[in-house]
Amino acid sequence: MDPGDWPGNLGAGLLPAPDGSCQGVFLRYDLFGGRGPAMIIGNLPEGSPAREVAEGEIPFEVAQLLLALENDEEVTVVGTEDMPVMQGDNLLIVRRLKLSEGRISCVQFDRSDNVLVTIAAWDRPITDDLYALLKPLPAELFQQA
Repeated sequence: MDPGDWPGNLGAGLLPAPDGSCQGVFLRYDLFGGRGPAMIIGNLPEGSPAREVAEGEIPFEVAQLLLALENDEEVTVVGTEDMPVMQGDNLLIVRRLKLSEGRISCVQFDRSDNVLVTIAAWDRPITDDLYALLKPLPAELFQQA
């Protein structure tokens, strides 16, 4: 993802493992210019502990969004729906998560290299146009240092 493609502020964080490998990368996108995050985008490789959530529990990215918003309300996943989305010539199966907090939109999809991408947005829908802006992070980013 090229920061120049997006208005607003874009920040990134890594989830390091004890062995030095990367357990995930998340991007915090602040459309509001310092008044709170609009979106968290997570990239979690296969085997990342952050991917392990019990049924009904929110994904890591939703928890990070709530933390950034200083919102301590309990939020749960109340339903899911799989939807096909065309991204260029590729078919993407996107899972929309319905949350108990209606102001949060959340979608997930698996990349061909088994990286789980989760997008959590505050107070705005996630549209199919967003997927065209996403550029895959290189697999080397998740290798041990």
